[in-house]
Amino acid sequence: MMLRITPWLAIDDALITEDFVRASGPGGQNVNKLSTAVQLRFPVHGNPDLPPDVAERLARLAGRRLTQEGVIVIMAQRFRTQERNRADARERLLRLIAQAAERPLTRRPTRPTLGSKVRRLEAKSRRSGIKSLRRVKPDVD
Repeated sequence: MMLRITPWLAIDDALITEDFVRASGPGGQNVNKLSTAVQLRFPVHGNPDLPPDVAERLARLAGRRLTQEGVIVIMAQRFRTQERNRADARERLLRLIAQAAERPLTRRPTRPTLGSKVRRLEAKSRRSGIKSLRRVKPDVD
């Protein structure tokens, strides 16, 4: 099954692997018995579903969550149930990929307008006038 991220990008659900481990957070009596935390793994490098530029941005955005092998590891243990933690981990992965799929805007350099240049020079001369009035003029006796 393909998970749609943007209208032009979808990833294969089979590439996502999930391991269930014991959570350290809330859970009451079940915290020592049940494996409710989810450790989600998603390969970035060599992934056929991700265009190279998206994979590069995703690796940069993942930061510490990216392993040496190029796999994103997301740990979810916020909730008490396995299902909610699983949904949380998947949602976080999809948000991360969607953020990486957005192409950054290239900055086009602009030049200051004539009006802004004039205002800047007028402010400088005004400030210069104020400072010149502060100068102590020596008395000629």
